[in-house]
Amino acid sequence: MTGYLPGRRLIAAMLLAAAVLDLARCGVAVVLARPGGPPAGLVAVALTAAVLSLRTAYACESRRRWAAWAALLIGAASGPQAAASGFHSPYTVLDIATAALGVLLAVAVLATVGQATPR
Repeated sequence: MTGYLPGRRLIAAMLLAAAVLDLARCGVAVVLARPGGPPAGLVAVALTAAVLSLRTAYACESRRRWAAWAALLIGAASGPQAAASGFHSPYTVLDIATAALGVLLAVAVLATVGQATPR
């Protein structure tokens, strides 16, 4: 089958980790919300990113062709997404982990491109 990625399990695991980091960022935003309510934009972006990461991880395990490109885009967007909160406390660890994971995810996808193996 064409489109098979040798490292698809690793990529799927990285996508799951990205979803967990996005949900953790969302949780921190909700817990530390001021009386006016949680920052709706940050929560919406984090939840959307988590859903997209989970969907892409499932597609990667299902050997969908588009999953590699989506994983590459998720990895490339992780750095700017982490920088959106400015690497300030209490998001510092989550932001650094998200940015690092994004770089590793993009590198993993690019390293496996063109290595399709026959069934």
